[in-house]
Amino acid sequence: MGLSDKIDNQAEETAGKVKEGAGKATGNERLEAEGKVDQASGSLKQAGEKVKDAFKD
Repeated sequence: MGLSDKIDNQAEETAGKVKEGAGKATGNERLEAEGKVDQASGSLKQAGEKVKDAFKD
């Protein structure tokens, strides 16, 4: 897994956490849901990259 991929995936997760928090704070359910989706997407991408790395070894 490349360093830039790790950074991008972590940034997506972090942005999701911020969105979720902002949604909770403002009572915006849509923003909160988007944040959760972003977090899940970042996590899945990281898992996929780890699987790729496992097969490279």
